[in-house]
Amino acid sequence: MIPARSHPATIAAGVANEIVIKKSRFIATVEPVASVDEADAVIARLRKQWWDARHNCTAMVTGLLGDQARLSDDGEPSGTAGIPMLDVLRRRELTDVVAVVTRYFGGVKLGAGGLVRAYSTAVSEALDLAALVRRQSLTQVTIDVAHADAGRYDNLLRDWAGHHGATLGDARYGAVATFEVWAPADELPRLADDLAAASAGSVVPVTGVERIVDVPG
Repeated sequence: MIPARSHPATIAAGVANEIVIKKSRFIATVEPVASVDEADAVIARLRKQWWDARHNCTAMVTGLLGDQARLSDDGEPSGTAGIPMLDVLRRRELTDVVAVVTRYFGGVKLGAGGLVRAYSTAVSEALDLAALVRRQSLTQVTIDVAHADAGRYDNLLRDWAGHHGATLGDARYGAVATFEVWAPADELPRLADDLAAASAGSVVPVTGVERIVDVPG
């Protein structure tokens, strides 16, 4: 069986962190975004918020495969801010994120090497605070059960998902209770076997579409 394709992760919510190096304040903000336009809006908002700062340097990675990137040194010496910030996002294997590092100059020059370390450290320490969201290629499976059995299967599927790299969708309650599981393709035979064992063969999962799904890390 062909293994599921690996995709860059993203972050669950925005994070911010401040470090001080030789009296200069470096305020790093990293936020999840769905597009370049959304990233630009974040940058515009933060530049307005930190309008009196000497620099608001930026880096972003977007696209499902993390294949789109943009950066800005915003007046810092070329290559000392945007590139090291982007390198951190790449090393963390992230996408659909934008990083803005706001610098309030403290009067002491750091030199090119010092700036590279400062900007990369600012982004790295902010990301240490972030909750990751993994992205996986998962297959939809629906399971219909009688309402009287819904509680038991809800517990069974939650436990199964936690041990097999799967995630649950929203349950629907109509004539029967319908559960939705998003599971790796190579785990589908195990799911069918486990449901058969739990139901004496009366519950049969129905396989649906394959999709890239965000899974909390």
